[in-house]
Amino acid sequence: MSGSFEQRLGDLGEQRIQREVLQPRYGGTEGFGDDSAFLAKVDTPSELVATTDSCPTPVVNILREPDLFHAGWLLATINLSDLAAAGAEPLGLVVNYTLPKTTTVREFERLLDGVDACCHEHGTKVAGGDIRDGAGQLTATAIGRCAPGSRLRRSGAKAGDRLLLVGSPGYLWAAALLETGRATLPAAARDEIWQRACRPTAQLKAGQLLAGYARAAMDVSDGLFATVRTLGEANGLGAAVTGEFELDEPLAEVAAQCGLRPFDLAQTWGDWGLVAVVRTEDVKVVEKTLRAESVAVQEIGTLTEDKRLTEGTAPWRGIAQERFSASSWHGGELSTLLTEVLGV
Repeated sequence: MSGSFEQRLGDLGEQRIQREVLQPRYGGTEGFGDDSAFLAKVDTPSELVATTDSCPTPVVNILREPDLFHAGWLLATINLSDLAAAGAEPLGLVVNYTLPKTTTVREFERLLDGVDACCHEHGTKVAGGDIRDGAGQLTATAIGRCAPGSRLRRSGAKAGDRLLLVGSPGYLWAAALLETGRATLPAAARDEIWQRACRPTAQLKAGQLLAGYARAAMDVSDGLFATVRTLGEANGLGAAVTGEFELDEPLAEVAAQCGLRPFDLAQTWGDWGLVAVVRTEDVKVVEKTLRAESVAVQEIGTLTEDKRLTEGTAPWRGIAQERFSASSWHGGELSTLLTEVLGV
């Protein structure tokens, strides 16, 4: 489509979009153009799992010039992260794009680039989907498989089980603090934080490794507080978190410059880690197993019979990004968001 990137989707129509944009990209995918997507031949007994999620406006698109690549990457991550929380291997992604007719081919290509790059990074693919015109809405369905009986759920935990946070949190909101001038770092460190913020990783490898150990698991999509609270409710338990946390070194420096504790940055949303619940006697072997695969993990607390949530000895009044509430993420003024999320 050389020379036509500035054309709008409304100028092309569905048939030309299929023929000129999607066919060159996905034409080699088995089942392309059929009414249903082909995912994979299943030769061994397995359990199939599926998840569907829509993509909000990425925070990074508010911090800098908007780029639909980031929305595409986030759309894939959001869905693959739910598969990670089940301990599943991804089979493929089915996407649904509702886009304004004024969307240019260049913008559409950037969206597709983001989805495809994230899928490639996570060892999966786009298997099919749909496109239509209308108010912007990006949705995907991810399909995965687990070995029989190995699927991780939110329930199954007991009082005394330990909480492990898997992944390296804090990159998204550290990037926001740097972009708004609340903290400063050398260019190399700043660039690394920005790239990590733009390309969060679904913990698929960790989820599959945890399937033999974890009693329950959940991805940290709405913040650590909301995740631990939900796990507690699913098991009729409370939780005592330590409030202590080790951030990656450049993030620790950002937190210090802003007068934040490492835990303040760690409990935010936007980095797509996992919380796994494991028996006390399994903590060390789980940590060793994950670290051997270069997956960051640290213990953050314990599930309790007492249904309260505490941080140290005080009630935990954490941050929760909750839909259909005042804290539901729909974009907004960045300075207000930083106050709401981090209190700065």
